[in-house]
Amino acid sequence: MSTTDEDVHLVVLPPPYMVDSLASGQVDAFCVGAPWNSVAVDLGVGHILHFVSDILVRAAEKVLAVRQSWADKNPQVLAALIRAASRAAEFIEQPQNRAEAAQILAQPERIGVDAEVIRRTLDGRLKISPDGSMRESSRYLLVGREDAARPDPMQAAWLYAQMIRWGQAQLSPEALKVAKGVFRPDLHDAALGLAGASREGASAAVGAFAGPEFDAGNLAGYLASLPIARRPA
Repeated sequence: MSTTDEDVHLVVLPPPYMVDSLASGQVDAFCVGAPWNSVAVDLGVGHILHFVSDILVRAAEKVLAVRQSWADKNPQVLAALIRAASRAAEFIEQPQNRAEAAQILAQPERIGVDAEVIRRTLDGRLKISPDGSMRESSRYLLVGREDAARPDPMQAAWLYAQMIRWGQAQLSPEALKVAKGVFRPDLHDAALGLAGASREGASAAVGAFAGPEFDAGNLAGYLASLPIARRPA
């Protein structure tokens, strides 16, 4: 059975180093969060082949994470952090605020790349080739829309399932419970005054581009139906 890590040699690099590694030929391609993909295109050393939204309809990316013990001892501080993140997401989702946000993020002590590159990322309108070809997607970056900032235990279950798929973990109900317990929509909702609110319309689908539909209630069946995987030794 062929597996990804047998077909290609995978290496781990800090995102800011990926563009130089591509330009110098140390790697042939990379998977990275924005804006490093756009930096490679602007320098004429790379092409953007796919957006994350081409691969997953709903992808859990950057998260606000704290230790359980810290959360238990500092509930008010945690609630304030959640509210701050939510307000920042609301701010950056407004098109009229994105130029200001891009300038802030472009500072050397933050991301340290050209503000225009960051602005294109926030707008979901990216240059995908050094020849100037552009591509736009309204789903390229969901920061606060469509409940994107709300922790979803289904996403945790999907990530855990991928760890099992590639031989990094064993399947067990206990481990699944622990994984899902890391994503805490209850804390999020309580901090924003949304406890008990209806979540109608909020998407809980993962929407992978290939493979069977994900079923968090039947991980064994989901994993058994995948044609490519690596089982633990």
